[in-house]
Amino acid sequence: MIDAPDEELAALMMRCARRDGAALADLYRRTSPMLLGCLMRLLRRRALAEEALQDVFVAVWQRAGQFDQHRGRVGAWLVGIARYRAIDILRRERLTAAEPEALAAMLMSDDAGALRDREEPEPIDSVLSGAALDRCLAGLTDGERDSIELAFVEGLTHGEVALRLQRPLGTVKSWIRRGLAALKDCLTLCATETTS
Repeated sequence: MIDAPDEELAALMMRCARRDGAALADLYRRTSPMLLGCLMRLLRRRALAEEALQDVFVAVWQRAGQFDQHRGRVGAWLVGIARYRAIDILRRERLTAAEPEALAAMLMSDDAGALRDREEPEPIDSVLSGAALDRCLAGLTDGERDSIELAFVEGLTHGEVALRLQRPLGTVKSWIRRGLAALKDCLTLCATETTS
């Protein structure tokens, strides 16, 4: 874990919120070895872990003012940022490996809600081409399509999608839920049309 006392780290966070670059450098020096270890366990590749660590400290610089020491420890806050960044990287890697076929295959599964948690994309018949996915995406509302693309192609969380689209979180979740259901129905129809 992080060796420095939490009070010292909290003071550094307050200085970072005031845009003190020396405080960020000190925070990095004190916490980066532990965070890199955490990222290495999650990402299993040093280059990816180092890239993620850089992203973590960019996020710290941007969000230092949001840290509230009364709600938790600095170390836990930093680990949370690192963990979410690692998950975003893993999610993006999984989906870009075989887009759009991987996305179509996962949407065809019985549990589209598990899309973010799958280790490997399911194989898909050549029947469901990128054209079928494009056609099905075109049938969605703008909000549904944009939300799904941001969440599953760019790897944003629901909260990040809501911020990007400037819409309430509940609306974005509804768009994604309805859009995924509509995509699954459309892709199922495409598969039956092609095989009949």
